[in-house]
Amino acid sequence: MANNHPREQLTSQALIVWLGAVAVYAVAILGRTSFGVASVEAIDRFDVDASRIAVFTAVQVGVYAFAQIPTGLLIDKLGPRFMLVAGAIIMAVGQIVLGLTSSYGVAIVARVLIGAGDATAFLSAMRILPYWFPPRKTPLFTQLTAAVGQLGQFLSAVPFLALLSAQGWTVAFVSLGALGLLIALLAAVAVADTPEWAELTRGQRREIKTQRQESSSAMPIGHILRTVVRSPVTWEAFFIHGWVIFWMFSFCLLWGLPLMTLGMGLSESQAGTVLILFTAVNIAAAPAIGALSARMGSSRDLAALALGAVTPISWMLFFASSTPRGYGAILTIAVLMGLCVPTANFGFDAVREHLPANIVATGTGLANMGGFISCMIGAQAVGVMLDHSAHGQTYQWGDFQHAWIAFYLTAAALLVGLVVSRHKAKRHLAPSVKIVSEEAPGAR
Repeated sequence: MANNHPREQLTSQALIVWLGAVAVYAVAILGRTSFGVASVEAIDRFDVDASRIAVFTAVQVGVYAFAQIPTGLLIDKLGPRFMLVAGAIIMAVGQIVLGLTSSYGVAIVARVLIGAGDATAFLSAMRILPYWFPPRKTPLFTQLTAAVGQLGQFLSAVPFLALLSAQGWTVAFVSLGALGLLIALLAAVAVADTPEWAELTRGQRREIKTQRQESSSAMPIGHILRTVVRSPVTWEAFFIHGWVIFWMFSFCLLWGLPLMTLGMGLSESQAGTVLILFTAVNIAAAPAIGALSARMGSSRDLAALALGAVTPISWMLFFASSTPRGYGAILTIAVLMGLCVPTANFGFDAVREHLPANIVATGTGLANMGGFISCMIGAQAVGVMLDHSAHGQTYQWGDFQHAWIAFYLTAAALLVGLVVSRHKAKRHLAPSVKIVSEEAPGAR
């Protein structure tokens, strides 16, 4: 493989593997955000208020968040291909159960399955990158992975929403489950853990699996967790992720559609256009943000701090009006979020550079928890404050103004965490950690 090794230059085989992994991630986001565009229908189907409907998102996001470290450990042990396939199947089962039930309790269980399956997609795709792509290309493909995955947001805002409106709840969600099973099959065929793995026979792969498990068991889980948890880089990445991205998660996963249709009086098609615009801007901005990350190096956290501040400031201005904002204002919010959201991945670049390669998935898992834990707390708090403000009536503009305070408080806590963790990372990052990171590729 002398002149075309994926670690030396970009190859067509590497792109095929990457596209297979990204397809699973896009369908995971489709499943994750589908409930957001169906939230108004869900209130009627399950006969619940805002506080209880927010539990759906809190449960799924909570399961996703707290599954990140166990999932990272499993990826480091079993490989990303296995976890992509298993996760896609688990998500598919959850979507089918959600589509067939009208019981609130059963639907919550379905969301647990969806969150658990979803937890495997992004981390698996991130683990594939350093093994298939040259180091100088990995920041770009980190951004492209996150951005192309956002096509799932487009699929939920357009074809899924159209199917939901035309055929109803059951057909829409069971169809998602069927798509998930097809994507699992695609991942099984297209994805390989490493270039060397792709060239092995079935018997050789079984032997490698045995060796991998023995190697993994040689490094105790406790040691891996201590290394990850004690690293100031992972905590800085945790707060970068939360600071930048939790607004988008909360908006797309749950409260965006109710805000636009109930609070602002927009139509479902207009609301769908807002979500599509966000996705398009996010994808368009990703390559430039990836190049910025590669260029800024250790100073990329400053860019994340500054660009992440754009979103909370924009929302404060948005809700400063006593009367509902117009269509143009929410489109502007979508553009600004789309431009800034890719900087949430800057922390993943730092984790990949400063942690040993054989525990990168676990470190990325901890970092990835930041946005989802923040979303879980903030989205649930907004539901409680909406009910407190509306007193059981239809949610209006003023109720959303009041409820959004929960998001501002969440952002303030994340900002404090980011500033403190950044100081510790700059002060305590040991040169030996960098040396391990530089030696890791040769150890692969």
